[in-house]
Amino acid sequence: MLQFGIDLGGSKTEIIALTATGETLLRRRTPTPSHDYQAIVDNIVALVTASANELNQPYTLGIGIPGAVSPMTGRIKNANTVCLIGQDLTADLEQRLQHPVIIANDADCFALSEATDGAGAGAKSVFAVIMGTGCGGGWVINGALISGPNAIAGEWGHNPLPWRSDQDTQTACYCGQKGCLETLLSGPGLRQQALAETGIDQSVEAWAAAEATADAQAAKVLLNHQLRLAKALAGIINTLDPHVIVLGGGVSNLAGIYANVPKLWGEFVFSDTVVTPLRKALHGDSSGVRGAAWLGAARLK
Repeated sequence: MLQFGIDLGGSKTEIIALTATGETLLRRRTPTPSHDYQAIVDNIVALVTASANELNQPYTLGIGIPGAVSPMTGRIKNANTVCLIGQDLTADLEQRLQHPVIIANDADCFALSEATDGAGAGAKSVFAVIMGTGCGGGWVINGALISGPNAIAGEWGHNPLPWRSDQDTQTACYCGQKGCLETLLSGPGLRQQALAETGIDQSVEAWAAAEATADAQAAKVLLNHQLRLAKALAGIINTLDPHVIVLGGGVSNLAGIYANVPKLWGEFVFSDTVVTPLRKALHGDSSGVRGAAWLGAARLK
């Protein structure tokens, strides 16, 4: 049995086909028609149908989306691809494909990927964070993805920063609150916070390049970001004490995070020692779509 996974992103839709041992047999990307729900469905159906015809083997199908399936209605909620909101994507795809479909949040898929055969493989509990254009998270315990009654387990990015300082901005978040972690720790959040601190508006990559030249201002900007991340992750450690924390997304490529954050979070963790490993995602940009494939496979267990 093959595992098909779909990663439905805002700009691209990707499909992967994995063997039971995680070998990639097929991987393709197409642009996402992000403002047209029916076109999104058509695009997914075309990708799955072409892949199934090419490989000609039985398969499971999991899909990661930038939102969640409401346990109350079965329809999509909390999606930043807003045309998905209120749609019964599962039923629509199952009707078109005549095949079972399981859907989860894309950060949950990322977490499942890294817990299955990535940076958290073998750990009893894994908390995985994506810091990219947004800031999401997911929980895997004993190899199983955790989903609560509200389908928001791991929505770490929409909590406030603990132990906030006067320089931490209270920027409005699209969720309706102010000062969410997403507005501080994501790529756009880091850029906006750096602008508030320095008056300089430049990309995360530009700040990283400046730090590499021993620029003191850049070093300070990134250290402040690392301190905020340390505080935020300390709250997670204090609450559920994961065996491993894995980071993904563009911001996770800032190398100083892995050396500095574990040195900084000890002040905020309620323990005499903190031995929690902080690791970079093993599968990088492939993790979301791989997790979607493992999500479909988990349906059979």
